[in-house]
Parts: sequence; C-alpha cells; structure tokens
Amino acid sequence: MVAARPLALLVLLLLGPVGQAEHPRDSFREELVVTPLPSGDVAATFQFRTRWDTELQREGDTDHYFLRYAVLPREVVCTENLTPWKKLLPCSSKAGLSVLLKADRLFHTSYHSQAVHIRPICRNAHCTSISWELRQTLSVVFDAFVTGQGKKDWSLFRMFSRTLTEPCPLASESRVYVDITSYSQDNKTLEVNPPPTTTYQDVILGTQKTYAVYDLLNTAMINNSRNLNLQLKWKRPPENETPPVPFLHAQRYVSGYGLQKGELSTLLYNTHPYRAFPVLLLDTVPWYLRLYVHTLTITSKGKENKPSEELSRKPDPPRSLCYIHYQPAQDRRQPHLLEMLIQLPAHSVTKVSIQFERALLKWTEYTPDPNHGFYVSPSVLSALVPSLVAAKQVDWEGSPLFNTLFPVSDGSSHFIRLYTEPLLVNLPTPDFSMPYNVICLTCTVVAVCYGSFYNLLTRTFHIEEPSTGGLAKRLANLIRRARGVPPL
Repeated sequence: MVAARPLALLVLLLLGPVGQAEHPRDSFREELVVTPLPSGDVAATFQFRTRWDTELQREGDTDHYFLRYAVLPREVVCTENLTPWKKLLPCSSKAGLSVLLKADRLFHTSYHSQAVHIRPICRNAHCTSISWELRQTLSVVFDAFVTGQGKKDWSLFRMFSRTLTEPCPLASESRVYVDITSYSQDNKTLEVNPPPTTTYQDVILGTQKTYAVYDLLNTAMINNSRNLNLQLKWKRPPENETPPVPFLHAQRYVSGYGLQKGELSTLLYNTHPYRAFPVLLLDTVPWYLRLYVHTLTITSKGKENKPSEELSRKPDPPRSLCYIHYQPAQDRRQPHLLEMLIQLPAHSVTKVSIQFERALLKWTEYTPDPNHGFYVSPSVLSALVPSLVAAKQVDWEGSPLFNTLFPVSDGSSHFIRLYTEPLLVNLPTPDFSMPYNVICLTCTVVAVCYGSFYNLLTRTFHIEEPSTGGLAKRLANLIRRARGVPPL
C-alpha cells in the first residue's frame, strides 16, 4: 500500500489539478527566469501560458483512455521553428517578454530547448466543464564569458540585443525572476541593477531558492525612457562551485559490434543517500531494431531484478513496483513500445538493457545520408523524487509558472520528467556507389563501341594514287642517274 501511494500521486500529477476553485476566464501570463550559473553561463527560461474556456466539440463515442504518443528523435534547428511558435502568443513579438525572442541570438547559444504543451484543466471538483491551457516554454543557455569578452557580467541587452519596453496589454501577469539564491546573503559578491522591489522564496526541485522579482505591470518599474535593462555585475570573481548532483539522472547508450546485433542500455542513477523511489520508464524503439524481449534485464546493485519471481513468492505483491507493458512493433507501421515501473534503491545505479537485431531496409527507405546513421528516440523518465527541504502544495494560480512545472505531491517529494539523450544507430547499408559505377562503366562501353561502329558506317574511304614526287625528287633522280645509281 505504501508503494501504491506514489503511483497514485504520480497519476494525479500527470492528469493536472482537479477540484480547484474557479479561475479567471481567458487569461494570459508570461514570465522570464534568469539563472546565473557558477561556470559563468547564464540560463534563461521563457514561460507563456494561455488559458481559454472555449468548449471544443466532442464525439459521443470517443474513448478518452486512448492515448497517442509520438516523438521526433532529431530535428535541425531553424528559424522557421520559432516564427510559428511566436505567432501563438497573443502579442506575438510586438510587446511583452516576447520582444526578446530574436532568432539570431537564440540560435547561437550553447543550449536551446523549445516546447509546446496543451492540456485540459477542470474548472470544478466534478470536472463537469473544462478549460484548455496552452503553455509555451523556451530555454536557452548563454555563454556570457565568451560573449562578454572575458567578463562574466551580463545584461538583457547583451544577451538578446534588446530591452523590455512595455508589458503585453493582454497579459494579466508579466514578470522577470532572477535567481539570487547563492548571493542573496552576500552583497559584496553580486550586484543586481536596478534593485528588485520584492523577492520570492520557495522550494524548487527540493532546494530552497530565492528570486528577485521585477513586475512589468508596475508602472514604476520601467523608467522614463520606457526601457528596462536588467544588469548583473560581479564585484569580485565568483568561485567555481561544483553544481549539485540531482537525485535522479539517467544515461543511455548502445553497445555491440558489427551490423547485425546490438544492445540498448539505460542507466538510472538514484543518488539519494537513504530513500528509494519508483520510476516510470517509457521507451519507443523503431521497428527496424527488432527487440528480443526475453533478453530484457534489470540490474540494481549488481543483482538481477526479476519482478515475475518476486510476485510468485509474495501472497499480496505490490503490483505497482513490477508493472511492465510491451507492445510489439509492426514492420513499417508502428514502433516497439516498452513501459515499466522500476523501484530504484537508495544510492544505486540501475541498468536496464535489452538486445536487438538490425533489419535490412529497402533501398528507397534509406535517408539521403545513410552512413550517418539512424536516430532512436530518447527514453522518458517520470518519477516522484524525494526532497531534502519540506515543500508546500503548489498553488496553481498564485505560484509562478516555473514552479508549476515541478508540482509537489506532498511535503517530501516533487514530480519530475526527464529525457535521455537520443541514440545514433548504424544499420546495414548497401553500396549506393555501385549504381554510379555501373552507369559510368556502361556509358563508357556504349560510347566506345557505338562510336567506333558509327564511324565505320558513316565514313567514306578513297584510294590514294601514288604521287610522282616533287621538284626535289626529280633533281635527286637526275643526280643519281648521272652517278649511275638507280633512281628513287
């Protein structure tokens, strides 16, 4: 029963807030969170939330338990991805925080992440009516040490080449948060200009955080020139601190040799010193990697974990700790779907591995650069991670948007979803240069044979009569005759 409680809380968090009071209709909120990193880099996260109460037409026989899941392992970053994304905002890029979304600055950063989420939100406890929430997220990491010519100081103009002039007229909330957790108690290290009017403290990802708050709706915040340029200056060089290791992180890789068989491995790290917690692992593998399900192994602390044997031994087994669902793939129709709930022991590394065999595709199914390899989508991890600092329940309307990304189930854990890195797998690739070589050889043979035969058929031959010679030959014969020598 204890193990089933985290699973139930996880499901509630995935479905969203239920049973809350009525919220304002058709609201729009925007915020920017700036986090200075110990390395000198600066992380900036934009959050835009649009909520409307328009009722979409529903079909009577729709099965709401049917879920479609799709993933794109890799996409080339392009400005065409940002343009339609900005058009979803009420003010587009004309006013508010969206004026900072300049493509040539965002796509030249060290890290770029862009997302769109839409979900239904219940208006009352019985969920008789719902609202729709559209949340747009954009996260970038600026290398301030390189762009600042050796200085770790930063400002909005230095990062985005623009400043804030006015809030979005349709926004009910427009704020900028600056993380000053490590420097709030030491004014001799960091200086934030202009000084914040208020601060916000809360537990984020199990850590106590302090933010400087700048409310753009406050008319006194923007100066007379209608320009707000936040600046951060270091009074002394910051110490290079090692960032804390999260309690949950993962790594994925492919192993094996040759182009016939291989193995997919996922390492799940639980660095908490004394607490164990379950993790929901979702894997989507393309059909051309034929999985051998009987080779699926789960190893924790050097011991193999076999849920089926544990279930047979216990009279009332906790089924929430041994949930495994597998949906086989169909060639050229659907991929493999593997979902399992794994219990991670405290301070351990759990390895999930499965073997596969590479399939041979048709020559028309290969990408333009087949020798580069094929991308496999990352694994998705969902878990309730324990916190070192007790946290309170998230107020979905009163809290900042970045706080609602990691909802707290109770005072001792928070929800988090992680994505591992995508994999690059090589498949058996035919020699695509062979048709080129055959075409070149065939054209050469045809050209030589046909050219020679055509030349023989079209050329006219004439018999050349022997010439009597010229003046020089006649003079030579006269001299030879005078000497008694036969003529030429």
